[in-house]
Amino acid sequence: MVSLVDMSALPRSWMQLRIAAGVYRFRESLFALPALVVVAGAVLAEVSGYIDRTFGPFPWGMKMNSNAAIWLLSTVAGATITTAGVVFSLTVVSLQLASSQFSPRVMRSFIRDRVSQTVIGMLVATFVYCVLTLRHIGADDAAPAPTLSTTLALVLAVSTVVLIIAYLNRLAHGLQVGEVVRSIASEAEEVISNTSRSAHREIHVDRAPEPDFDEGATVHAPRDGWVTQAPAELVLAVVPPGAVVRMETRPGAYIHRGEPLLRIHPKPERTVILRRLEAAVEISNVRTMQQDVDFALRQLVDIALRALSQAINDPTTATEVVLRLGSLLRTLLVTDSPAPTIEGAEGRILLRPWILSPDEYIEHAFEQIRQAGSAQLHVATALARVLRMLMDHLSTEGRTESVPALQHQLRLLVDAVVDRPEFRPEDLERFRAVAEGSADPAEHRTVRPTGV
Repeated sequence: MVSLVDMSALPRSWMQLRIAAGVYRFRESLFALPALVVVAGAVLAEVSGYIDRTFGPFPWGMKMNSNAAIWLLSTVAGATITTAGVVFSLTVVSLQLASSQFSPRVMRSFIRDRVSQTVIGMLVATFVYCVLTLRHIGADDAAPAPTLSTTLALVLAVSTVVLIIAYLNRLAHGLQVGEVVRSIASEAEEVISNTSRSAHREIHVDRAPEPDFDEGATVHAPRDGWVTQAPAELVLAVVPPGAVVRMETRPGAYIHRGEPLLRIHPKPERTVILRRLEAAVEISNVRTMQQDVDFALRQLVDIALRALSQAINDPTTATEVVLRLGSLLRTLLVTDSPAPTIEGAEGRILLRPWILSPDEYIEHAFEQIRQAGSAQLHVATALARVLRMLMDHLSTEGRTESVPALQHQLRLLVDAVVDRPEFRPEDLERFRAVAEGSADPAEHRTVRPTGV
């Protein structure tokens, strides 16, 4: 029988994959964190009531009779549950604004906001705490109220008010287009960094083997959805030594149930290997950015296209997105990307023919904006500056393999702008000076007349 890799490390790797997917879903849930905060509020009510009954009354804290405590707790409970409804409404409105103004795909940035999740949880938790604490107050109106419980109720009420103010401030700033594109680009840079670290740990193979996969075995996709995670180390860990695996998809791609997911040669003697290979690729209902930096480009491009539409007509927003795309590609194009062929322990080989190349990232970032933005000379000029900046940056870094793709985009942009009859010759001359001249492409460093 063919010897297998040590499977003692497999459950940890498999669990890490599922935990990473679960944590990502937890961050993007408006229910998970608020539910935990509400449970904590209920536990706090019972614990504080027990402490008051066992060790109270305390010499510190709020001292009042039971009648005043009931009034306080009832008022706080009613106010917090009413405010919770207002916060829910504000959250829904912000999601609607983000979807209509920017793109439906940017809603995830608002849903995963920790402040809004915490505020919702704190409001409901304070309500639950006050309601449960009312059970611990005696019927005698003149009797002293539980000191610790009433003090904590007041602390929760004040803390919730402060959080609401912070939430409103964050919501006002979060709806600004600059903050939206910054948060998307920031998450993308984190993905690029993680991908680069993984690529450095991999052993690249220059010459890819070409086995006959028809004589091997095929793992089919178990469900429809987006490929969100496909860690190479886990795929290589589950196959026998000397096996060659070809991934027929990539993170960020949509796959249909029954389509080929992976192929392996030679065919494993144990069918459990095929099930483990299937489990090594995470397929989700929604597209995520866990291993998919192209999704960040998609979101930014969607915002620019929405801004360039006739319904919105906001070229300044499109220009800001173009500049942010330039910053993102400035990092992405000089960062080592995963290799199409890598080698694992004991001669295991993984082929990844469908991973995106730097040229494809350039096309995805600029193709649609170039087509839609050629009618807006301000946007076209900003795009020309960014393309020239990237060419200069790649030349300086010695990564000139992607310069032809940038030159191709710039040439198509110039041709599209020059062919438009509505632009005056003076405007076209200024545009061509930026796109084809020798001046510094940075917008804040323009050529000035002598003596100025």
